Amino acid sequence: MLTQTTTRVLEPSDLDAALAVLDREPVANAFVASRVQVAGLDPWRLGGEMWGWYEDGMLTSLCYAGANLVPICATPRAVRAFADRARRAGRRCSSIVGPSDATSQLWRLLEPSWGPAREVRPHQPLMVTDRLPTDMAPDPYVRRIRKDEMETIMPACVAMFTEEVGVSPLAGDGGLLYQARVAELVGSGRSFARLDHNGRVVFKAEIGAATTEACQIQGVWVAPEYRGQGLAAPGMAAVLRYALADVAPIVSLYVNDYNTAARATYRRVGFQEVGEFMSILF
Repeated sequence: MLTQTTTRVLEPSDLDAALAVLDREPVANAFVASRVQVAGLDPWRLGGEMWGWYEDGMLTSLCYAGANLVPICATPRAVRAFADRARRAGRRCSSIVGPSDATSQLWRLLEPSWGPAREVRPHQPLMVTDRLPTDMAPDPYVRRIRKDEMETIMPACVAMFTEEVGVSPLAGDGGLLYQARVAELVGSGRSFARLDHNGRVVFKAEIGAATTEACQIQGVWVAPEYRGQGLAAPGMAAVLRYALADVAPIVSLYVNDYNTAARATYRRVGFQEVGEFMSILF
């Protein structure tokens, strides 16, 4: 029996089939699933194309091609097909990110034409929890950031991004897209911080991707002058409390393997490592 395989750009009518693939791994796929649930598959609303890989007429793998290139439930054959399409299209993304097996294969195929990367982070543990810690009281001073506090939170967001990614989010368009994303998180009640007596941010984090099944904490940051004072763990416990109560029953994050202090903090709050991501930054 002949096996029919093909890859193509998905259309809005493919939404149910795409959601079924995303639902197979709701934690690992939370970032893309959250976008698709809101925007559907229209490239303009989604901020990129969704590529589908079919075997015997069934949609089995996806790849989101927007500001990030993200393989989703991608088999080795699907990864090869996605790499071929990406080479033909040329690099338009600022990063490749996803589960390490598929992402590493995708990068091996694309590196000869897309490389060199600015940085490769091959081991980023994916951590998950579904409950509050029993031995860590949430920081009572961590709260939601209000819409009128954009000028308060924005410098901390820029500092975190620059420190984590290695480039400023204000480059290029002057930070318009990044400011819009921060404003979206603030407006949806998913931006949290603790302020000192001068109104400056000393701890912050956001609940970024969010679906009904899982959400992802991102942008965790402690002001340099407050590091080493034990703010991160109770701050994370506070954000976790909001996430479990208001957003989703499973909370995840991923972290660089070399960030041993952060990994220890997350374990103190109850997160356990369940997988591994990989990121290639351009």
